[in-house]
Amino acid sequence: MLDQPLEILQPGCVRNGAGQAVRAASWLRDRGLTRPVVIADAFNATRLNALGLDGAACVSVRPEPDLSDLNQAVTAARAARPDVVIGFGGGSAMDVAKLVAVLQDPVTTFDDISGPGRAGPRRAALMQIPTTAGTGSEAGTRALITEPGTLRKIATESLHMLADMVILDPGLTVSLPGPVTAATGVDALAHCVEAFTSRRSHPVIDHYALEGIRLIGRFLPRALADGDDLEARAALLLASFYGGVCLGPVNTTAGHAVAYPLGTRHHLPHGLANALIFPHVLAANQGACPDKTALVAAALDLEQGRPLLQAAHDFCAGLGLQMRLRDHGVPEDDLPEMAAEAHAIRRLLDWNPRDLSREDILALYRAAY
Repeated sequence: MLDQPLEILQPGCVRNGAGQAVRAASWLRDRGLTRPVVIADAFNATRLNALGLDGAACVSVRPEPDLSDLNQAVTAARAARPDVVIGFGGGSAMDVAKLVAVLQDPVTTFDDISGPGRAGPRRAALMQIPTTAGTGSEAGTRALITEPGTLRKIATESLHMLADMVILDPGLTVSLPGPVTAATGVDALAHCVEAFTSRRSHPVIDHYALEGIRLIGRFLPRALADGDDLEARAALLLASFYGGVCLGPVNTTAGHAVAYPLGTRHHLPHGLANALIFPHVLAANQGACPDKTALVAAALDLEQGRPLLQAAHDFCAGLGLQMRLRDHGVPEDDLPEMAAEAHAIRRLLDWNPRDLSREDILALYRAAY
């Protein structure tokens, strides 16, 4: 397998460590960039001073943005004529920043770039600054946006959406509430586990994935016990970044496919949706990849001798997450339609280690309900 072709694209520069975020402004000055536009969620739009960018143009985006949100962001960015686009927030902000960067100049439309390898070179620089340790969007070339009519997540991928600069500053994540820390941590965990067990897994990516799993297993409980623990916060940001590296050449599988309808149909945060599904897909795939699943369980220090589903469920519940779909307002009568929608996401399901039918997915939802 080591001779299997593999391409890994990574950002041009990664600055890692406490206190790095405020240097964003100096990085721009050093490169003669004077017209930044920041794409941020509502909370981070209020703290541009953490980047030394008070007064910069800022476009606020909603969680789980759709095409109308993207079009509004592109329109606002074009009016500001930026020479650098900065994603500041979680995955939604960073994904929109990628798309804005390739859409605003040269002017083009989303229909022209959606899909793999269609977005052309951009004129503006791109900086990504995550404030959650979950999506790993800062590391890669892919962005997801929801199509309002169908509620499908449309994936766009291009090497021109790769960041020139990434800043991983754990100080930006200490304000995250415990439930968000837990849910985004399990999202990063799902990225690593799904890439590790994918049918197109690769030994090079396996190293990133397994180390990411170990970091989350060790440091996520610590960050929840003490939100100001900068070592734990830094470890989780690194694990999230590793998960993002895994997404490029390998990507996710059934876990994300099954989680997506929870976000698009019922507006559950992406990290929480993945956390609710994670134990069920891990256990469902165990028979297809027993050796790798055993390594995952060991890396998370799951109790041996117990059914994997229960051990993984208890790991997530021990993070303070309510682990039933019913607890989050998901109606039981929507489960069959959700299963049909998830089953249609072939770009992910076709790489799952085990073939899952629509009935299999419905059974997963019902077990999680």
